[in-house]
Amino acid sequence: MYDVILHAFDWRYKDNEVNAQRIGDMGFGAVLFPPPLYSDENGQEWWQRYQPRDYRVIRSYLGRKADLKRAVDALKKCGVRAYADVVFNHMANENRRDRFNFPGEAVLQRYSSAEEGAGFKDDCLYGNLNEGLFSPDEFNKLGEIKNYNDPWEVEEGSLGGLPDLEFCDKVVQQQRECLSALNGLGFSGYRIDALKHLPVAHLEAVFETEGMQDKFVFGEVLTFNDNQEATFLWPVMKTTDFPCYDFVLQETLRKAFAPSGSMRELVDPAAFGQALPWYRAVTVAVTHDIPNNDGFRGVLLEPQDEYLAHVYLMGRDGGVPLVYSDNNQSAGRYPEDRDRWADAWQRHDIAAMIRFHNAVHGMPQRALYEADGFLVFARGDRGIVAINKTNKWQHPVIWTRGMRQGKYRCQIHGHEMNVTGDTFVFAIPPREAQMWLYSGD
Repeated sequence: MYDVILHAFDWRYKDNEVNAQRIGDMGFGAVLFPPPLYSDENGQEWWQRYQPRDYRVIRSYLGRKADLKRAVDALKKCGVRAYADVVFNHMANENRRDRFNFPGEAVLQRYSSAEEGAGFKDDCLYGNLNEGLFSPDEFNKLGEIKNYNDPWEVEEGSLGGLPDLEFCDKVVQQQRECLSALNGLGFSGYRIDALKHLPVAHLEAVFETEGMQDKFVFGEVLTFNDNQEATFLWPVMKTTDFPCYDFVLQETLRKAFAPSGSMRELVDPAAFGQALPWYRAVTVAVTHDIPNNDGFRGVLLEPQDEYLAHVYLMGRDGGVPLVYSDNNQSAGRYPEDRDRWADAWQRHDIAAMIRFHNAVHGMPQRALYEADGFLVFARGDRGIVAINKTNKWQHPVIWTRGMRQGKYRCQIHGHEMNVTGDTFVFAIPPREAQMWLYSGD
């Protein structure tokens, strides 16, 4: 079963529907949809999707319930699973008198109005829209988070003014009903936004329930250094069964590709606590938070290093790779981002990496040559990955024992080579990578 996730970041639902066949043909296993719960339908900014107004309605700037259903069904027909990004930590930060009542009196009036009521009925996911979803009793009273290194405050406090939901029976009940209804729309998995802001007991009460056993549920615990990982990520890994974004490995990649770093760190990083266990990892070179938030841009890889990182993540054995593809959301503030990730999902190099990943999926990995500046490893007896971070050609001599003798084709560049004898001399261009697949005798 193909497993590579396409993060269709802030795509309109119709875009997923139109591109479903192409996404399936590329070899993606799943598409991660933006948060689908009701948010400001006129809010073009991507962050609006992370400010839900009501769990019971599917409507946003990206489309309505019928649009979402068509997109999920179109992907399913092409053998691609649909995952939804769910925001259960908080509700929308709205400037209104009843800001702790959701969806609020004005929205409830829209639900019942003669002019708009029928449309909201069509977009209803579950429940009774004649009554409110949450009242002030369902929100934490601590106020803003002041110390982001304090786990208790991070769980109980408000993030940037967003009303923080309490762990209580009413909230758990509504979140369970919401997931059940999303399951009914055809979703096969969920990304838990802001997981480190939710108590473990809350996560278990909502996501470890009947009807969720066969769903792929993974979390985002945003960390960028060893201290943050020790405080927030590793405790989640020890106390739950949820897979998470492998920000530990993303940090290891940043260190390895730095001028003073060593590619040897990438031979088996999980063995030294420099990556999550393979069966609990969603591996990433970049996520939507990194380019779109000022405070996180410092962990962006250089474009060529990001390309090399994707080769490593798609070439290695372990983890579920995620490919981030946007529509230039960050380019308005950062012109250098223009077209960096737009349509990344169908770039030639990404397509080649997915072909390689799918062809060797499940085959064991072993190092063929390791050095500070470059790395060569095998996947089973028919795949070879070579990555050179240096500015010079590298010509390692590798032992061919355990590899098939014959012709190999590089999926990225289209070149062919003939592997014969006990040893073979590789030629790896500067700042480049190769993904070789056995093609025959």
